[in-house]
Amino acid sequence: MSGQISLRALVHEAFEGIGSRPSRLVITLIGTVLGIASLVATIGFAQTAAGQISQQFDALAATRVTVEPGSANSAGGKERATSKLPWDSVRRVEPLAGVVHSALIGKLPAATTVAAVEVQDPSEPPKASPPVVATSPELLEVVKGSVRTGRFFDSGHDERADRVVVLGAGAAKTLGINRITGQPAIFIDGRAYTVIGILGKVGTRDNLLDAVIVPITTARAQLGLTVAESLDIRIDVGAGSVVARQAPIALDPNRPEAFKVGAPASSSELQNQVESDVNVLFLAIGIVALIGGGIGIANVTLLSVSERRGEIGLRRALGARTRDIAQQFMLESVTIGVLGGLIGVVVGLFALIGVCLVQDWTPVLAVWAAPVGVVVGALVGLLAGGYPAIKAARVEPVDALRDA
Repeated sequence: MSGQISLRALVHEAFEGIGSRPSRLVITLIGTVLGIASLVATIGFAQTAAGQISQQFDALAATRVTVEPGSANSAGGKERATSKLPWDSVRRVEPLAGVVHSALIGKLPAATTVAAVEVQDPSEPPKASPPVVATSPELLEVVKGSVRTGRFFDSGHDERADRVVVLGAGAAKTLGINRITGQPAIFIDGRAYTVIGILGKVGTRDNLLDAVIVPITTARAQLGLTVAESLDIRIDVGAGSVVARQAPIALDPNRPEAFKVGAPASSSELQNQVESDVNVLFLAIGIVALIGGGIGIANVTLLSVSERRGEIGLRRALGARTRDIAQQFMLESVTIGVLGGLIGVVVGLFALIGVCLVQDWTPVLAVWAAPVGVVVGALVGLLAGGYPAIKAARVEPVDALRDA
């Protein structure tokens, strides 16, 4: 007898060994299946989340650019402005590609007093006045806000420097004003201003809900506003880098670097962040499960070697080489790993599709994910079966037959 075992016979023996104990096979597969499913789900969830970001990008953050005056530390350690926003900033940035709306915003000093009545009762404890914010009429479109009642002031109010105000919901509650019928008035530094509207909500700049908002020309002419603190620009999605580069030039062609610009991160950057966060979580789960699956395969293969010592001794006595015995047990381990990989890929795909159906997402998965899952399962089986295969190959025929 030549001792040479054909590949067909080797495969047959391996499958006979695997199929002889189906309940043990199922238990052995669990760890590998969970590990591969986690890896496939990781790839799918990360790519699906990235796709959702590109489709449903946070418009409030992705469509806003802010330009503020630059600042530097003075000799006393205090910050001082190195530039000023022009009062016609809105007109200057309007022609820029990607600009939808813009609004100039200024804040009056904290000492500015606001009251609902002209004469204060000296016996009442003093109350903190709501902050007074001056802005151009385009503010509502820029911050994606809505008016609960009344209206927002327009360009006519601003050009005439009318004494009108719009109250944020919080400021209206503080001042005790909940409707505008009858044209209620508040007093800013002792001057009466008619309330024409109350804000309901804003998409950005939540601090406006606690503020008293006046036209910026009114604030300059009557309340002593000398500088604007910010130019808020609403842009088209994806135009952030272009507007951020061109807006300072439009405001001051000679010193564009004197302005501080805040622009949204690109969608690709956020996609990468989401992918990396999801990957770390699910890869950790997948690796732990794969380690457990590998240990399970190794333990079951070692147990199989112990139970089949008589079979191994008989085959060695009939001429099988140590290499043939090792190859059989390695093939059994690899087959279990491949089977676990296949089932794991299917489980991972169903998990991905199930989550996407619940969340109404479009599932995204790279074409290479499924083959990689199967290959990883095979590698786990190969590594896990190495030691048991070597131990089986070292079984001496005489000792094995004596113990049988």
